[in-house]
Amino acid sequence: MKRTYIMAILLSISILTFSCKKFLDLKPISTPITTDFFKTASEANSAVAGCYSLLRTALNNKTITYYAYGDVPTDEYSAFGFVEDMNDVGNVNWALPVAATSDYRTMINLRRWDNFYRVIDNANLCIQNIPGIDFSTDNSGSDPVVTKNNLIGEAYFMRAFTYFYISRVWGDVPLVTKSVNAGDAVSIARTPQATVLAQCISDLKKAIPLMQYGYVNASDRAVRANRGSAFALLAHIYAWQQDYQNCASAADSVIQRGNYQLVNRNSVGYLSIYKGQSTEGIFEIAQSSSNEGSSNGLPFYTTKAPYNTLINGNAVFTMNTDHLNTLYADTADLRLKNAFAFLGTTDPICIKYSNFQYAQQTTTKIAVAYYNIIVFRLSDIILLKAEALAATGQSGQAITLLNQIRTAAGTQPYAGTTDELFESIIDERGRELFLEGHRFYDLVRLARQKSIAEFGDGKISMSEFNRGKYYWPIDPILITLNNSLKQTPYWASKL
Repeated sequence: MKRTYIMAILLSISILTFSCKKFLDLKPISTPITTDFFKTASEANSAVAGCYSLLRTALNNKTITYYAYGDVPTDEYSAFGFVEDMNDVGNVNWALPVAATSDYRTMINLRRWDNFYRVIDNANLCIQNIPGIDFSTDNSGSDPVVTKNNLIGEAYFMRAFTYFYISRVWGDVPLVTKSVNAGDAVSIARTPQATVLAQCISDLKKAIPLMQYGYVNASDRAVRANRGSAFALLAHIYAWQQDYQNCASAADSVIQRGNYQLVNRNSVGYLSIYKGQSTEGIFEIAQSSSNEGSSNGLPFYTTKAPYNTLINGNAVFTMNTDHLNTLYADTADLRLKNAFAFLGTTDPICIKYSNFQYAQQTTTKIAVAYYNIIVFRLSDIILLKAEALAATGQSGQAITLLNQIRTAAGTQPYAGTTDELFESIIDERGRELFLEGHRFYDLVRLARQKSIAEFGDGKISMSEFNRGKYYWPIDPILITLNNSLKQTPYWASKL
């Protein structure tokens, strides 16, 4: 039988009854096994759980991948200290020459999509094999039809999410919808982004009727995809395509039927969002002890004493204080008061990821930051719908939604003009979703819709934007490995 490399999951108990914490700590290993692995409901759930574990690995690559793509090359921070290659990432110097032998370098890793294709391959295997599994012998106590449908829906969601994510990063990417051996993947060319996104939408339309809005296990809230997660992803895909009518409709399916609630914007409530699984959370990447305990991840770069007592002096990442002061001009904003510290100094910090606990490891004291990567939450989708309404001329309804978020944050209702509304909603997203992996993509949509480039001084001009500078180059190593790949057009003469 054909041998396929898939990501098996180390489990000590039945997957169908694992607790949330055990789910967070699943670790994938690469091992050659046959498709005979997919025999039972437990193995099916094990394989789907592997998609989440692999996605967590991809978004934590070099400890900061999710934020390196979504926040670093924007106006939020102005310098990145000693973190390898990060100043070049922030300045959109993505063609930085790096020797192929230095494959440990951050820039090389950010220019490679290998980890994301491991997620896709695992999802492809699940989509191919789970429908043929007999769930009637499942003894978990859950409805076997519901369980099977949810797992298939999750696999479609994970494939759609991963393809959408990498298509926003690189533009055209190879589209593979069947599991392939490594030797068969060396001649696959990049597929036009429009085709990739059409596949994402098709996958989500298959996933949505298979999934539920709720969860069989309450401990799975937000850290496993459900129908609300799928509609949130669909809304973002439509917004990226500037299909704002369908964006508003998909967002409505989250807001009206998803049973999500905004948390209180006081200090305890607001920061609870980032610990994970709040009433506002729609889809999150559950962190494991291995990356929560990293001493060089985002929480360690963006905080300092007394929030992280192991970091003395200034934070590693330097916040853009001019942007911060302009963005939060209303100093009554509860998000400013409760998500930032050392305001008014030359080194303010964001404390969204400051939930540290300390442990003594032999003679060394270590800090462990407990947080989830918050991919989609309710306020994001409310503002995305407001953006869609503003783009389609429905200003009154857009302002109502915008003011819902502003009121929750303790700020005054919107008083700007209709012409300024779209940009003002993007600014509101900047306030609400600061350092949450959205800013870069929000600014891309702003540039597309209004021809305004606000990425930061000297990063991407409107002329450069129109030539596609906002899409990452692929590392030359990938082209060496696959002779069918072509460089991202803007970077073709630079790398």
